Amino acid sequence: METKQVLAALAALAQDTRLAIFRLLVQVGPLGMAASKIAEHLDMAPSSLSFHLKELTHAGLISSKQEGRFVIYSADVDAMNGLISFLTENCCGGVPCAPDAKCGPEARNVAPT
Repeated sequence: METKQVLAALAALAQDTRLAIFRLLVQVGPLGMAASKIAEHLDMAPSSLSFHLKELTHAGLISSKQEGRFVIYSADVDAMNGLISFLTENCCGGVPCAPDAKCGPEARNVAPT
């Protein structure tokens, strides 16, 4: 993932409503959810939801597809994993962490740079 994409994704998620929408779509999984159901679940006005869905779509975090008269939104898991990978690629000095490893300078006895 490129830095520009990461910044767009982080900016989109740095808002409580958009973060709630994204987390909901991650929970729902690849089948996604209709915009009306998202609005209902999060108790939002459709016009407000539309704005936030547009921002998440432009950031590349969600995608949409038309199914009949409904628009179904789903989280882009590849984008999410790319963002997580970008944020953690230098964890533990590039050495893969053990599942129970605690990352950070104190765990490695290395002074921060």
